[in-house]
Amino acid sequence: MENNPAGKIGRDNSTEMHSSSALPIPGSNAYGDLPQFPKHGVLPFRRTIRRHELRQIVPLAETTIYEMEQRGEFPRRFRLTARCVVWDLEEVEAWIEDRKQASRSGKTNSSSGPDVRLRRHRPIR
Repeated sequence: MENNPAGKIGRDNSTEMHSSSALPIPGSNAYGDLPQFPKHGVLPFRRTIRRHELRQIVPLAETTIYEMEQRGEFPRRFRLTARCVVWDLEEVEAWIEDRKQASRSGKTNSSSGPDVRLRRHRPIR
């Protein structure tokens, strides 16, 4: 182990480094004192959700969600990678809360329903 020309850490060295550079347990005072975490207690990242989680929270069709995003009525998705899109969970929860408050106060356009006089087939007179 001592004669290691590639500079790789052997089994003996790895145990020494692990014990000397062990991080404190999350939630402990020493963990909160680490310099990479802000002192006010909020972690620097926000929770994101993928499509299947969004569908569990918001029971709307994917097409409806997409059209609402395009109109600016729903939080916009963003790409993590070329094949992975996510939504910010806080924004989705705030959107749900806004919809709930608007529904209870009667300020939504959908509370009165669609204008049935504009139907092409079987219009109401």
